[in-house]
Amino acid sequence: MSEEMILTNARIVLADSVLEGGTVRVSDGGILEIAEGRSNAAEAIDLEGDYLLPGLIELHTDNLEKHLAPRPGVRWPGVPALLAHDAQIAAAGITTVFDAVVLGNTIGNNTRLELLDQSVEAIDQARAAGLTRADHFLHLRCEVADPDVLNQYEKVQGHPLLRLVSLMDHTPGQRQFVDIAQYRLYYQKKHNVSEAELQEMIVSTKANQEKYADPHRIALAAACRDRGIPIAAHDDATMAHVAESASLGITISEFPTTVEAATGAHDNGMATIMGAPNVVRGGSHSGNVAAHELAELGLLDALSSDYVPISMMHAAFKLNQQHGLTLPQAVATVSRNPARMLKMDDRGEIAAGKRADLARVTLHQGLPLVRQVWREGSRVA
Repeated sequence: MSEEMILTNARIVLADSVLEGGTVRVSDGGILEIAEGRSNAAEAIDLEGDYLLPGLIELHTDNLEKHLAPRPGVRWPGVPALLAHDAQIAAAGITTVFDAVVLGNTIGNNTRLELLDQSVEAIDQARAAGLTRADHFLHLRCEVADPDVLNQYEKVQGHPLLRLVSLMDHTPGQRQFVDIAQYRLYYQKKHNVSEAELQEMIVSTKANQEKYADPHRIALAAACRDRGIPIAAHDDATMAHVAESASLGITISEFPTTVEAATGAHDNGMATIMGAPNVVRGGSHSGNVAAHELAELGLLDALSSDYVPISMMHAAFKLNQQHGLTLPQAVATVSRNPARMLKMDDRGEIAAGKRADLARVTLHQGLPLVRQVWREGSRVA
């Protein structure tokens, strides 16, 4: 943790405005003061008119999994994989990350269960040794149709880093995969599943869904409520889905697939998260609602990088440049709003008394480039 630092000549993105040519003074890992004008202190760091943003807060990323299993059949050692993921996260301007690990299978093998154990162990070891650049927490993604998901959850539910649980149902014909053709395309391309294997998956997952999904969803939600763990609904598509989520005490709608579901979520007091890659690409790769459409309707609260860490910064600026949000509003979707959703009151905005989690960003032909990143006042990228 740093002792004192002065960052000056910056475009400081505050909660409701941009302070041009301002100065931020950091002491003992926290923001001590924000001032107008340039500092004359000899030790001040000149940011040359670049933007200074709060460090980004990522609630749902599958990026660690890609480092642990870089190719089919290949497993990478846990801590090196975690540190490679962590470096990529920090370089994207993300200072707080919720590593999303999956409980339950949808592809007929034990890959995800193996990665769960490896992920948790690697995060624990790297944090204990002080090796991580970003602040890492756990987000458990629970496949409610898996027969063994409750047993898997019980083994991890007491982990001190567990701060978020999402309830998922990737059964063909449900939610994200209402169109079974999209389900077929996704699993054959991503997991190299043969037609025969795919047909077997469809039959078995549908049978498990009918038997387990509802009781598991209810049981997992109750277990989270008992421990005060925030719950997210994953891929709600209809008002019936939203009503069910509201009845279970769910406070976050993660990747709603329709305007109807996003509207219903807001009407029921739930915050919404959409994928930043959806914004960058201009639409959903699964054929669902475009995130920028929800933003323009006032139905988007937060963005997640999902599978591309750098997409959060890119998407935030694109929301400002092309979709009508002010820069503070756009930046809030990747900082202040996620912090509030998980009651992390010590971070998420540039304000006196908050953590000095900061990202220096310059624009190149409208594209945001992350130049420097600090976590609690210490340089991490």
